[in-house]
Amino acid sequence: MSSPNHYDLVVIGSGPAGEKGAAQAAYFGKRVALIEREVVPGGAAANTGTLPSKTLRETALYLSGFRQRGLYGVSMTMKDCVTARDFLYRERQVQQSEHRRILANLERHRVDLLHGAASFVDAHTLQVDQPDAAPVRITGDHVLIATGSHPFRPPVFPFHDVRVYDSDTILNLHDIPGRMLVVGGGVIGCEYACMFAALGIQVTLLEGRDRLLAFLDPDVAQLLTATMRGMGIDVRFEESVAGVAASPTHLTATLASGHRLDTDTLLVAAGRSGNTATLNLPAAGLMAAKRGLIAVNAQYQTAVPHIYAAGDVIGFPALAATSMEQARVAMVHAFDLKYKTRVAPILPYGIYTIPECSMAGDTEAALTEQGVRFVSGVARYEANARGQIIGAQSGFLKLVFAFDTMRLLGVHAIGEQASELVHIGLVALHARAGADLFIETCFNYPTLGELYKYATYDALGKRAAETAPAARPSSSQSTGPG
Repeated sequence: MSSPNHYDLVVIGSGPAGEKGAAQAAYFGKRVALIEREVVPGGAAANTGTLPSKTLRETALYLSGFRQRGLYGVSMTMKDCVTARDFLYRERQVQQSEHRRILANLERHRVDLLHGAASFVDAHTLQVDQPDAAPVRITGDHVLIATGSHPFRPPVFPFHDVRVYDSDTILNLHDIPGRMLVVGGGVIGCEYACMFAALGIQVTLLEGRDRLLAFLDPDVAQLLTATMRGMGIDVRFEESVAGVAASPTHLTATLASGHRLDTDTLLVAAGRSGNTATLNLPAAGLMAAKRGLIAVNAQYQTAVPHIYAAGDVIGFPALAATSMEQARVAMVHAFDLKYKTRVAPILPYGIYTIPECSMAGDTEAALTEQGVRFVSGVARYEANARGQIIGAQSGFLKLVFAFDTMRLLGVHAIGEQASELVHIGLVALHARAGADLFIETCFNYPTLGELYKYATYDALGKRAAETAPAARPSSSQSTGPG
């Protein structure tokens, strides 16, 4: 088939998966069309999620002087007249810059960009309903569904009230409230709770389980919880909202426990659902699963082999970084490019709370469940020269090694720049490296990177104490030879 409206690849959605999938195929000479229903490109990552929320975090830290609180005994406070416009100004700038970058990348790869809502006519044909023109139909040998996700809205919450937000609409915050109730102690809920608390807002965080972020190392989660409470956040576990009443002056949430909470603003962070409702998937021979997600195989093929899906629309881990890699792997498979055949088996996770948390590899709990013998070592920020310079009063790096071979199995960090620090360990995990790598490496001084050497010394000390207890007294943390 050859016509102006026929493409080797049609991509639906211009978020991280859509953009990188389109660019990957176009780089190798394929004719690509990308359909985007919004006025601006980038999906949730650029407009409502990844970049905006991380930019707001930096803005909150700057406006509040939070990072300076541990320096020179200085107590910094946010200026009294800060407004929502102050808070959102930098976020808007970063958004616009990212829009320009995405459009330039698509143009450089000669990807045809179509604005409108896409829906399947059949497995190879898509209709694009354009906002200011007649619908058009295009066909493709392959299709990549990269439509992303949207916040799930439990019916108990009155989202028609302008004071009730989800993780997308919070970016339209009109005023800086005095009180905020955050429902959901997952990644999004914890991140926003921290940034708003840093601005001086009285924040209450409700989590239905008995701890925050169950996938994290328990010691990391415990320190995060303690730090959040130290910031003034009222963290409540095993609590959920049974109903919300609105009055002209405030909102009142009735909890399942019977308690009532008054608040000025309510942020609901109850997970996300795939953007598939308007795609007419049955016309292509597909069906969405729970919460609108699309099932795929290891090559990101759907049940219809020439149709692929990547990013949030396929579910966990739903990270911008993994979405990009998924789409690249999908396109390599679709066009047999002999290039990138899999997503890395070990993924980093970054949680941009205050302080940051990050991890890669196995947790101690997972290794215990697998019956793997291990030893862990910890190095703390307050005992690190760079940590002292930046005023870090808490935070640590934990390394988990196989007991017998001392091969690195897991990296867990909480503290300033944890999401950057984790990458040293991530590379070591991929290289299947062990303790010798960190002992032999000369790290710049003073740097947080040195934490790897001293966490390794700590693990070696614990291992030596366990194998020869009479020869070496045990201690909670060995600092090594110094």
